Amino acid sequence: MANNIEVKDLLDAGVHFGHLTRKWDPNMAPYIYMERNGIHIINLYKTAAKIDEANEALKKIAASGRKILFVATKKQAKDIVAEKAGKANMPYITERWPGGMLTNFVTIRKAVKKMASIDRMKKDGTFMTLSKKERLQVDRLRAKLEKNLGSINDMTRLPGALFVVDIKREHIAIKEAQKLNIPIFAMVDTNSDPRQVDYVIPANDDASKSIENILTHVTDAVIEGLSDRKAEKEAKKAEKEAAAAAPAPKAEVKAEAPKTEAPKAETAAPAKAEAPAKEETK
Repeated sequence: MANNIEVKDLLDAGVHFGHLTRKWDPNMAPYIYMERNGIHIINLYKTAAKIDEANEALKKIAASGRKILFVATKKQAKDIVAEKAGKANMPYITERWPGGMLTNFVTIRKAVKKMASIDRMKKDGTFMTLSKKERLQVDRLRAKLEKNLGSINDMTRLPGALFVVDIKREHIAIKEAQKLNIPIFAMVDTNSDPRQVDYVIPANDDASKSIENILTHVTDAVIEGLSDRKAEKEAKKAEKEAAAAAPAPKAEVKAEAPKTEAPKAETAAPAKAEAPAKEETK
């Protein structure tokens, strides 16, 4: 996968532009190449290596069947995340982060189920039995739930990982994931503390071109993991079918030892030889 990450492409996308030097976080020092015109420049060779490292881990998580939740509520990242995560069939949050999304997941699931129950009402005709005012209220509730939680309606359990664009902005999501020991993958700019993240991708998290470039690499790895999982399932299925279709091995017939006839019992016992008659004594 490392071969696909060209430093030139990262450069063209402006991934190397950090924040103003006065806004930097000293913990980002290992990822900074230099300072130019009062702006920190990110070392793209390190970025490429970190993308590769993150991709390997994300691929394994996707192959294990767990979900990766993508989080980006900033304007320039919203549409890109919705498109890329949707393409990889992964849940995402691009509106306001719902407090307790992870730490109070049961309540969030109830809200998602509420959305499903409204859909059922519309299908079975119950919706039309409500008054006009009630229908309007239900429609508004459905629209609100769809806006905030529509992209996570398939997420039936806690995600296997979190991918965040701009950890400063999404600090609540980061804290919740840390509490639950959910691995955090993130694009981290020069003004953020990389110690909060398990898999750091040092990159410009403000420019849409930079965000798109990183997310393309990341979601491609997720899709690869999913296709590996699918291939493995199909291989197992084919194996089972082959085993079921194969004729059952015939039981071996053991060669019987030739029967030896038991000697027949004689019907009559042989007559005893009579003792010679004694001569009569005269």
